[in-house]
Amino acid sequence: MKQLATLPNILTGLRFAMIPVLIVLFSVPQTKAIGLVTFFVFVFAALTDLVDGYLARKYQSESTLGKLMDPLADKVLVTTALIMLIPMERVPAWVCLLIICREIIITGFRGFAASTGVVLPAGMIGKIKSNFQYFAIGFLVFPLGVLPFPYLHEIGLGLLYISLIMAIWSGVEYFYNLRSIFLETAKP
Repeated sequence: MKQLATLPNILTGLRFAMIPVLIVLFSVPQTKAIGLVTFFVFVFAALTDLVDGYLARKYQSESTLGKLMDPLADKVLVTTALIMLIPMERVPAWVCLLIICREIIITGFRGFAASTGVVLPAGMIGKIKSNFQYFAIGFLVFPLGVLPFPYLHEIGLGLLYISLIMAIWSGVEYFYNLRSIFLETAKP
């Protein structure tokens, strides 16, 4: 139980806890004040991802649970925000669909690998992709008209398209890295 109660795992759990809060905030009428609160809650949740990984490495408190749950928390956070941004017409549904499908496939790959005793930590491209997604969503969540700079959402969309390319790239990389496991299990 002690391994479960590490600060990085608690931060990952906190990220999961922020998701219903974001759903409620996205669901109420979007005033500038609500938009700012939504933005800050999302940024806080995203920052827990950066902090938990840093703390796990610095204090050597990485755990199997953390390696599995941290990327899942990231996926659920990003997926939730993207889905909630569709009816607000801030992201195209097809982009969200591709990103979500990639995340489901990678989760399946991780589950399959775990069933063979292999725990796949996030790769470097996947980590960079996550940061692009966080920045993109931050720009897209930020309420219109608060700042005099009118192109925040366009910047967010640009970053989201870059993250989509990186998502596909890292998905191919995961598959490539797992091909030996796939081939081993396919043998009679």
